[in-house]
Amino acid sequence: MILVTGATGNVGRHLVGELLIAGAKVRALTRDPATARLPSEAEVAPIGDMPLDGVTSIFLNPAVFWNGLDDLLTRAADHGVQRVVVLSSASALDEDPANEIAAKHLRIERAVEASGLEWTFTRPGEFSSNALGWREAIRADDPVREAYGAALSTPIHERDIAAVAAKALLTDALVGARPVLTGPELITHPEMVGLIGEAIGRPARFEEITPEEARKEMLALPYMREGLVDVLLRMRADSVDRPHEPSPEVERITGRPGRTFKEWAADHAGDFR
Repeated sequence: MILVTGATGNVGRHLVGELLIAGAKVRALTRDPATARLPSEAEVAPIGDMPLDGVTSIFLNPAVFWNGLDDLLTRAADHGVQRVVVLSSASALDEDPANEIAAKHLRIERAVEASGLEWTFTRPGEFSSNALGWREAIRADDPVREAYGAALSTPIHERDIAAVAAKALLTDALVGARPVLTGPELITHPEMVGLIGEAIGRPARFEEITPEEARKEMLALPYMREGLVDVLLRMRADSVDRPHEPSPEVERITGRPGRTFKEWAADHAGDFR
């Protein structure tokens, strides 16, 4: 039995599907099982219950445990869980102590590593699904407004993250590994906006704004904090002249090339219409 936390999230939903196709038993945790819309073959349970009976492996999404793991790892070991696969982040490579994204993921990685359980830390960079934050602007035919339009990134399709996580849960090939996961290409946000426009059959526009304007708009969002905004803007600025090159890990692990952003845009065209 594999326990998937964050089972209705961008990665979790695809991971549940991958595991069921492979014939695994899946217990999917979500805030509201009644609205989960997961395959009937999955056992769906509320996240508050954290049922560990019979579970042998856990897919751990830090977004579910942002305030800490509490006694999860101790309980997991007591229930006979053998392996934890963490949806970590490539930000964990950043040694800047001010990077709270890196610090959160590193704390979880270190706790899991110290638990004595088998582990894999998948470390994806920018998610292609971050572009869903542009939905309202594109639907309204407004420009996507951001700073550092020349910044290059390697957005990864959530299906590719799920495929790697499934390999880590179903085989021993990635035990003790920390694969950094990216998409197969370097691309700018203006180019990504253009590809979404192609996918929906009408132009989508990008407007570059100053970092100061971007900071003000980001801080107006309810889930943004000052320190987090500063980290995100710094990472964007660094990516103009020092972008991270695409990682070969998705293809090495899954045996097929990673999906491009153009493929992601086609898969998600309905979200932007």
